[in-house]
Amino acid sequence: MRFALCNEVLQPLPFAGQCRLAAALGYDGLEVAPFTLAEDPMTISDAQAQEFRRIAQDHGLAIFGLHWLLVAPAGLSIVSADAALRQRTTGVMARLVELCALMGGSYLVHGSPKQRSVPADSTRDQAWERAREALRTAGEAAARHGVTYCLEPLSPRETDLFNTVEEAARMVAEIGAPGLRTMIDCSAAGQAESEPVHRLLEQWMPRGMIAHVQVNDPNRRGPGQGELDFGPILRVLARMEAAGHFPGIVAVEPFDYVPDGPGCAARAIGYLQGILQGLADHG
Repeated sequence: MRFALCNEVLQPLPFAGQCRLAAALGYDGLEVAPFTLAEDPMTISDAQAQEFRRIAQDHGLAIFGLHWLLVAPAGLSIVSADAALRQRTTGVMARLVELCALMGGSYLVHGSPKQRSVPADSTRDQAWERAREALRTAGEAAARHGVTYCLEPLSPRETDLFNTVEEAARMVAEIGAPGLRTMIDCSAAGQAESEPVHRLLEQWMPRGMIAHVQVNDPNRRGPGQGELDFGPILRVLARMEAAGHFPGIVAVEPFDYVPDGPGCAARAIGYLQGILQGLADHG
């Protein structure tokens, strides 16, 4: 199992500094928020994307994937009644797929709650239909570039569309694109789901629906800084990886950095590696 750190945790360090610190802490790679690389990620050239990949590799890391996709440029939406805006947004999504592949990544996480929440002038059914077309485009682009585009279920406190794995999986099944899947964010799942996270993994991973996992506590801090027990979660993930149902990349994504970004990142990797060692010691 390999651990990624979401790179915004180490801001405002420059990218090379983020790589240096993440490697020193024991991470295997980074999950990158594009807005941390450029004010407008659409200005990142192919050559620049490949340079970010090289910088990570020079520090012994991989860029495993991208997340927080639609923060910048501003004003994007996959559910707006404005068709031109939706077209611009799907263009950004397709370009981010290209950038992910150029950086050596294998997945993208579509959270972006504000950019998918149901607009005041639309019904939920209308938003669902518009989102389906945007996600179809992203899934088809992902398949062409050999990566996976993951629709992330988020809690109702963040958005009113795609709150559970079941709901996201229904969208994935409706679209049927080979490059589109869903994923689990432990913090969101701990807030929105009726089943515990490890049971969700057991239920959905063998069906091929879950392509990625982010670990964080429902209190929005890092793993090990709240009440959620990650032992059962990592145990199931190890079993699913051995069975070929899981690619084996786990991303640490806290939102509330205690005591600070580097301290939170250090606490998380030590906690997770300790659990893995315990699982190995007990067979």
